[in-house]
Amino acid sequence: MAGLTLDAGGLIALDGNDRRIVVLLARAAQTSAPITVPATALAQAVRRPERQVRLARLVRQPTTTVVPLDRVDATSVGRVLAASGTSDIVDAHVVICGRRSGQRVVTSDPGDLRSLDPEIQLIEI
Repeated sequence: MAGLTLDAGGLIALDGNDRRIVVLLARAAQTSAPITVPATALAQAVRRPERQVRLARLVRQPTTTVVPLDRVDATSVGRVLAASGTSDIVDAHVVICGRRSGQRVVTSDPGDLRSLDPEIQLIEI
């Protein structure tokens, strides 16, 4: 497994103990596959961090990378949004992170992500 990139829907599903994401992450852990969490998606999912134990545990794992929205990614996000005529910064950041890592993106919004990149590999939850 090349690893997984999680959008806010994937993170929210984990927080809700959705078995589909729990199984995906368990399989990734078995092979030490990397997990990518765009910081923008994390910001959408975090509401009460003191109660979101599963989410906190995921982002502390050594195989998880939280990717900040830095200058380079912000520019790439802007370009993706301009090309698609859309405006969701988080979705565009997820697409950028998924492309760069070559990972499949775990999402609850496949249509939104495909409008940004029709070729992106998705796992719908």
